[in-house]
Amino acid sequence: MKARFAVLLVLGAAFAGGCRRAETPAPSPSPTTAVATPTPSPRPVLLDPSRATERAPDRFRVRFETTRGPFVVEVTRAWAPRGADRFFNLVGVGYYDDVAFFRVIEGFMVQFGINGDPAVNGVWREAPIPDDPVTQSNRRGMVTYAMAGPDTRTTQLFINFRDNAGLDAQGFAPFGRVIERACPSWTRCIPATARARLAAGARTRGRAQGEGNAYLRGSYPRLDFVKTARVVEP
Repeated sequence: MKARFAVLLVLGAAFAGGCRRAETPAPSPSPTTAVATPTPSPRPVLLDPSRATERAPDRFRVRFETTRGPFVVEVTRAWAPRGADRFFNLVGVGYYDDVAFFRVIEGFMVQFGINGDPAVNGVWREAPIPDDPVTQSNRRGMVTYAMAGPDTRTTQLFINFRDNAGLDAQGFAPFGRVIERACPSWTRCIPATARARLAAGARTRGRAQGEGNAYLRGSYPRLDFVKTARVVEP
């Protein structure tokens, strides 16, 4: 078990830390005008993490539509306030749209959170958030940030496949939990190709972050993806 925890820590170092080694609708037009108000593009915020600082609700849900069906995460802000706020803002600007499930360790966890655009990856890799105290255990279905050590959380998340309480003492602070999922077994939700080939070394992981979805789709065509992630009503 300690070996698996070390694997996750190394994974965080390569992805969450990157080159850091420490780690709703637009208003309808009035009847008197034919000019609609355009909806601003979220891309400027995607490229400027300093603008994505809204406080999250005390409790909220996010529905992920994926290539293997939907799942819903319920977030309780009190569990890990900084992590919940970052997640709420990332979802709000569309960060997790078209994002791959890039690594799976059967019986342990599934990880995702590398944006398909290398430019987006670059700015968020340099925008870590401070740690939260660990108030909840990494039980099965809990959602937690990957990290490379203290204060290195950025965008990458993992979902615990089983009770991984050994991660608690290492500072991995869950902020939400999966409450609904379409697939009966997490390990069946991700093709074997991902499990077998994406456990590769730092070179593969570095290319995924530096080249984005162009590399992932070209090299691993059977990967599953998050299609969209949206805040939904409870």
